[in-house]
Amino acid sequence: MKTKLFCLTVAILSLITLRLPAQTPKSNEAPTDTNYILAPNDMIQVKVFQEDDLLSMLRISKDNTVTFPLIGVVRIGGHSQQDAARIIQDALAKDYLVNPQVNVTVIQYSKRHFTVLGQVQKPGSYDIPDREQITLLQAIGTAGGYTRIADPARITLKRSVGGKESVIKLDAKRMANENGSAFEILPGDVITVGESIF
Repeated sequence: MKTKLFCLTVAILSLITLRLPAQTPKSNEAPTDTNYILAPNDMIQVKVFQEDDLLSMLRISKDNTVTFPLIGVVRIGGHSQQDAARIIQDALAKDYLVNPQVNVTVIQYSKRHFTVLGQVQKPGSYDIPDREQITLLQAIGTAGGYTRIADPARITLKRSVGGKESVIKLDAKRMANENGSAFEILPGDVITVGESIF
């Protein structure tokens, strides 16, 4: 009786284990991909259904454009992959193809960096993970956290916006004490953690 019960338990566990992958599809990856906003230096592949000669691998330039066969320069940076496909599709349909079906896929994401200097354990430049956001506190954690003489209330952040550099003063000590308070780090930001006066 115990042997039959043991065999039955093993069989049920095997079935559950076998079914787990089927119940956890990669659906959590798809929404991230479709919501991803194309950025300069992303490498994309553009496919037009049944138009193999239009298959293109393109890198998005700093001004958010690519040059695509037939239609020339088209601005797709700053748009989602679906919107970019629609922009190319509309341009092709206007003068060249009847009801083209366009698919845009990111082949390689651009590297996005931030730099942490001053009173942290590991000063340096770090990558922002693909399709993710990073907060000030996470950035400091990535750099190993504060040194003994750091002052979390004295942080400066240099950020370039539209070609103009701005300096933002931040208080990470206050942010750490406020639940839900998060300051997002953008590519190119330079964070400097100040030294405690005492």
